[in-house]
Parts: sequence; C-alpha cells; structure tokens
Amino acid sequence: MTCTAQFLQYFLRRDRKRATILVGTSGDTGGSAIRSVLGLSEVDILVVFPRGRVSRVQELQMTTSAADNVHVFAADGTSDDIDVALRKLFADPELVRRHGLMSLNSVNWSRILVQTAHFLFAFLRLSAGDGADPRAELEVLVPTGGAGNITAGCIMKLMGVPLRLVAMVNANDIVHRAVQSGDLSMSDAVTQTLAPAIDIQDPYNLERVFWLLSGRDGVMVKSLMEEFQETHRLNLPAALHQQLCEVLSSGSVCDDGILETMRRCWRDNHYLICPHTAVGVWRHYHCPISPGAQRCCIATASPAKFQEAVHRAGLTLDLPEAVLALDALESRYEVLERWDDWESRLRRHIQSIGAARERRDQGT
Repeated sequence: MTCTAQFLQYFLRRDRKRATILVGTSGDTGGSAIRSVLGLSEVDILVVFPRGRVSRVQELQMTTSAADNVHVFAADGTSDDIDVALRKLFADPELVRRHGLMSLNSVNWSRILVQTAHFLFAFLRLSAGDGADPRAELEVLVPTGGAGNITAGCIMKLMGVPLRLVAMVNANDIVHRAVQSGDLSMSDAVTQTLAPAIDIQDPYNLERVFWLLSGRDGVMVKSLMEEFQETHRLNLPAALHQQLCEVLSSGSVCDDGILETMRRCWRDNHYLICPHTAVGVWRHYHCPISPGAQRCCIATASPAKFQEAVHRAGLTLDLPEAVLALDALESRYEVLERWDDWESRLRRHIQSIGAARERRDQGT
C-alpha cells in the first residue's frame, strides 16, 4: 500500500493534480490506506467500513486519525453492500473527472502489480536455490476474499513462474464453489467469521482472472459480470471453468478450523498467526505435500488486530505499544444508517471536499 501511495504522490505532484481516494474495506485495507496517504496535501481519502463487522483494533486504526485529509464512514451493512454504492460513484464519469476519484484497495491495479513481487520472491527463495530444480512448482496457499492477491499469483503463473495456486476461503466460499463446480453465486447473506477481512461474497477481482484466462475476451467477460451483478448468480462457461481449474485449486475453512490451526501453529512452532493466515495454513495441516515438494502460505496481518480470535483459541499475546495507544485516542467518523442513501451521502461529501479545495486555492 505504501508503495502505491508513493507512486500516487509522485505523479500527482508532477502533474499538479489532486485526488480523492474512495475505499470500501472489509477491515485491513482501510487502516493501511489511511496510513499510506496520511497528511498528503494532494489527497483526501474517504474510507467506508462495515460497522460491527471488523475487529476493534481495525476500527480504531481507521477512526482515530486526526488528519484533515481523512474521512471515515461506518456503514450498517456488509462490505459487499458498501461496494454497491461505491460502484455507482465510480460509474459517474463526471464525478470521477472533476474530483480525481480513485481507489486504493485491490480495485486499483497497482495494488495487484506490487503483490506480484511476493509470489516471485517466494519462488526464488524456496524453489530456485542451489541444487533445486528451477522447473519444479511451488505451491502457494493464499487466503482469499476479494481475490486481489490470488489475481497477482495468476499473473505470475501466466508469466511463466511455475506456481500451484490454492485459493483458501472461510465460510464465505464463493471462490471455492466457482473453482470446484463453476458456481459463481452469492449466498443469501455474508457470514460473519473470525476472519472478517475475507468475509466477502463478491470477489470482484475474479473478473480480471476471467479476462486473463479467456484470452482477454473483454466482451465475453463484460457480459458474464453484468449477469452476475444483476442476478448474483452465474454458471461459468465450461471452457472458462476448465481454464480456471488449470490455474487454481481451492479450499474452505470454518471458524473451528481457524482456531484449531492457530493453536497447532503455536504448539508446533511457537509462531502466532492471525485468523486469516490460519485459513491458508489449515490446508498445510490437512493436505500434506509430497516429499521434496515446496509450499508456502501468504500471511496477511498481525494477530494483534484480532484479539478475540486469539483468546478464543486459548492463546495470549503481548500487544504492541502502537495498538495499546489506540484506546486513548479520540474516534472520529460518520455513520451510514441502513436506511440512508449511501451513494448520495458519499457523493455530497466528495463534492464538499472539492468545494473546500477550490476555496483554499482561491485563498478565501
């Protein structure tokens, strides 16, 4: 995220422009996006998170920023509900142009571009050392929600890096069902789990995976995704499903499995993992690899953000000073009630930010 923000700052200053960043988050992205652009004069950031569906530390990392360029909203809904309103705002070309509207979650291509390096780095460390067969595949277990990280892995695989990718999800298993049976259909509701940052039923980056696998057939992918957004149900064409299965394997883990994995990782290695990382590591414990094969898991966050899950696993942790300090800070955010018109509320706020900029530029 910091890398993306530095690119953004460079180009905005070079071109004498400003940007308004609009981020919908299921938990982790909001805090990291805020931190990456904190205090930048060229940028205002609006972050919308699902109230009551993120951990307390995640919420405080978003709501305790006192910087003037940070604007936080807590929405009474799920992260998928938030994305509906945000899509409508990004679909307004005049609003995007006038206010330099952009995102910093994995909707933004640069996030995925930076993440591709993780997969190449892992391969070079684990499968390309002295005496290793450079053609041997590295299996990578990827905790998956919006599917941005797994998209980065797909790009590396298509570029020729020998990877075996496994998308691991929690009880919100739409990606798992898509891989297993071609069923890209939302469940009736988003299930609240111990791994909230991947509590997602609309894995929007799969659109990019489909585009890559279909030979960049934008017309076909556009038609598929429009059907999915309208009906929330889609059966993948047989050819596309076969291509998906050639690139990805998948698995799904319940909360009990997450807790079991956190306990075992601590017992076996004295290494404390967050519940999202545990979604990936569960696969390692339950699906042993062949002798001599290589495997790694993409870890996602600090366990200090998920104290409830740590305690439910019967484990303890020493909180970092930066986390302890959050409780003493004042929270600042606005609430988007369930009955509010979220799109209109956010649109007015974006416009008010633009008006304030114009007044500052005019010296009034």
